[in-house]
Amino acid sequence: MARSNLSSAKAVLLAVYLSSKSDIPSLRTVISQNRKPLRTEIVLRILLSHLPEYVDPAEYVPLLQGLVEDSTAESEEPPVDASILSDISELEASKRVRNLHLLPVTWPNAPEDGQDDLLVRFLIHRSMRIDQYTGLIDQIPKLIGPFLQRSPELQVWMINTILPLLRLSYEYYPEERIMTTISAFERLDDEEGVALLLSRTGKAELSNDARDLSNDNVGRDLRGLVGPWMYGDNRSKRRRLRRGSSLSLHTIATENTLALNEKRAGWEAVFRWMTAQSRTSWKTVVQAIEQWDGPGDVDLGGYDDRPGWLDEEAQQQLERRYARAALASAYLIAEPSLEALSGINRILTRIIVLLDLDRIPALEVAGALLSPVDDLGDIFSTKNSSHIRNGHLEEDNILTRPNENSLKLLHALLISSYLFTKEGTGITIRQAAELAFQQQEFEQREHFKKLISVHNGRGVKSDDKYWTRTRNEILWMRNWGYDEPDGIGTDLGRGVFGRLSKEELEVALLKVLVSNNRIILAQSIYQNSSEKPLAQKVLQNTLVSAAMEAFDNATNGNMTRGGVKKCHDILKAFPGAFGESEEKRIQALIKVTHEISDYRLVIKKEPFKPVILRVHSDPISILGTILEQNDRAYTRVNDFVRMAKEMARAGLLKSDQSIAEKRVISMCIDAALADDDFETAYSYVMTRLSDVAGPARAKSVSHSRTDSGLVAEIPPAILDDWSWKAALQAGKYKRNQNTVKPTHFTNTSGNIEIRHLQQRMDCLSLALRCAPSSALQEILNAYRRCEEELETRVREEEEQEDAWDDQGDEQLMPGGFAASAPRQHQESSSRQAEEAPMSLFDLSRASMARAQSGLSALTMLQGGARPQPAKGRPLSQASADGAADSTAPRERKRDQLRNAAAGTLASGLGWVLGAPPPSMDR
Repeated sequence: MARSNLSSAKAVLLAVYLSSKSDIPSLRTVISQNRKPLRTEIVLRILLSHLPEYVDPAEYVPLLQGLVEDSTAESEEPPVDASILSDISELEASKRVRNLHLLPVTWPNAPEDGQDDLLVRFLIHRSMRIDQYTGLIDQIPKLIGPFLQRSPELQVWMINTILPLLRLSYEYYPEERIMTTISAFERLDDEEGVALLLSRTGKAELSNDARDLSNDNVGRDLRGLVGPWMYGDNRSKRRRLRRGSSLSLHTIATENTLALNEKRAGWEAVFRWMTAQSRTSWKTVVQAIEQWDGPGDVDLGGYDDRPGWLDEEAQQQLERRYARAALASAYLIAEPSLEALSGINRILTRIIVLLDLDRIPALEVAGALLSPVDDLGDIFSTKNSSHIRNGHLEEDNILTRPNENSLKLLHALLISSYLFTKEGTGITIRQAAELAFQQQEFEQREHFKKLISVHNGRGVKSDDKYWTRTRNEILWMRNWGYDEPDGIGTDLGRGVFGRLSKEELEVALLKVLVSNNRIILAQSIYQNSSEKPLAQKVLQNTLVSAAMEAFDNATNGNMTRGGVKKCHDILKAFPGAFGESEEKRIQALIKVTHEISDYRLVIKKEPFKPVILRVHSDPISILGTILEQNDRAYTRVNDFVRMAKEMARAGLLKSDQSIAEKRVISMCIDAALADDDFETAYSYVMTRLSDVAGPARAKSVSHSRTDSGLVAEIPPAILDDWSWKAALQAGKYKRNQNTVKPTHFTNTSGNIEIRHLQQRMDCLSLALRCAPSSALQEILNAYRRCEEELETRVREEEEQEDAWDDQGDEQLMPGGFAASAPRQHQESSSRQAEEAPMSLFDLSRASMARAQSGLSALTMLQGGARPQPAKGRPLSQASADGAADSTAPRERKRDQLRNAAAGTLASGLGWVLGAPPPSMDR
């Protein structure tokens, strides 16, 4: 072996020089030739202090191996040129050596077992300097790899420190490196370390491919980043020592029973990360559970191939904690979508596989099967509702405890959420759990109404299968398929509708069936079934409510289409279910609504809708509106009377049919008068009001009067306040230029004005019979004015007739036969005789005379202009009689008819008085 002539000081200085120049071969020669001054520790310190960190470790690893194996002593290399040290004295060399300040070979906060191995401390210290000054962490495996078998501590450090950082920055996410040093990484606590290692996990890129790749690599990150970082028994001890006592067990203190378990402390941070991701990125946590089998599933990169690096007890504990975290994540997923619920079903399936329990079908299949949920034990209790929102990872949370009951409960909640969400009213697992556990009746009813409303909106075009499935789903959600002992349960159920009675659900389902025209299906379930879901009275009330709801929602009153038709169909589809009285009432309502639809009717600027008929405070007034808005509608009085009676039968009126008829006839009279059709109004007054009108006041229930006078007499109640008013209005009507002219005359007067006044007096006479005492004065005043006007008109007519007769006698009669003066005197004397008071016998004789003249007048009217001579009388005598008659004053036709009527009265009085008939006198 070649010996060096260098002193110890100069040998050290030459080694430092060669290290700084990265001349590893020459350095190896110097070390081998000066082994005594350049002992292993000095050499490692020189390399640590002066060998540039960017030098490839492959160049000096053989040197390190030689130092460890002491093979450098056998080197036969020639001496290295040391001319650079020729000008330095030994004293100066020694002085410079003392001022080198070589770095110590240390491992900060190294475990006790790692303090004795000089090379291990050098390798770790050198690795940290490489990372600190160059960031070339990918060079560290080349430095440490050859020596891993030398020290278990070095192997653990390589796995739980270098491997996660190397994979994070160079292998998994090279496009976005994490800027952190080894020292900073080792100072991280559990929460910070998990957050750093999984900071890129599950993050979606812009493209769909990148998103899919990211989600697929969630399990890879947990297996290849977190798994190695958790590796080793001393990891938590070293980090606890570095953090100091002030931060000791900070993240573990909240875990109660887990505070002293170092192996589980780090994994708890991972489980908390999973539950946090379920709130913000549920796809990430679903991928994590599907792709990762838990803490035992790690990828150490081949640095440790020993199976079972966790002991059996720790493995079982961590698997239970992993299953609890998975169940907690299912409860915390906050997106109410079918995709999210499918993800929860995948989580549940995964946990069932890990626990080796019975498999569950796909979510869609489970939603169709609706399998009953067996007894859940003590897990289903109101006191456990506090676990729904808080403490999901706590050991005392019975909902997330991985056992058969908790999994069955989660599956039932999952199916319930699915049944809501597939109809567009999505709820989360947590919301479903709150509905089931808290048993708030209001909340359950609101969700039920939303669900029924959605079904009602989309079920018009659906078939019976759809509605059968819908009914089964809703009933299943009440008690999760658990069979009740009675046909109609009244106890609380266990499902999301458990607070609602089965009767309430069935009533709502029956309504929605009939409203969507599923009449046959409703009959088969609720009427023809051997097991009646509803009692007969409840069925009747429900059908009535459904029919009225269809009626109220109708936009047109025609019974051949729309809501009124649906109401009629419901009535026909359930014969006998409504009850006789209720069925007649609804039939009358439909009939009157249909008849109203034939007319134009606008109420408050809106077209008539059937519901107005039911909610109107005075429904019969709608008929009055029809009369106002439809020309000459009053001529169809029979139709309006029938509609009024139907309203009374339908229960829309407080009064009976007779009162309704009177009011409608009065409306028709008022409408006719408003249209100046007095003749029609007069005919209604005389032919209809005279038949239906009665006393305006009815006697109230009489009370026995006492002398004390404590009980006052109850005044009579007004029942008919319309007939007399209508008759009064007709009596007050005065002809005008728009008045409809009569088409025929019904009395003896040919004067239209006189006839009109007589008709008015007839109407006022009827009003007098019907009116209350308070209105009599008004009617009498109108009657008096009408009578005065009639007398005036009659007098004017007489004067006109007399003037006409006089003109005819004096100017137009041939032969000069004029008898106007004697006739005037005779008429004047006759009037005076009529106006003079007379006794009963005088009245009888006058009546007899008037009757005889009336009979002769009637004979003349019936027989022609000249009476025929009697049989057996000479013609001359008849001519003489005729001449005598020609000299008598001629009577008017009106007087002849009046005298005929008076003659009838006289004959009756004469018979009473015993007067002989005219035939006996002759």
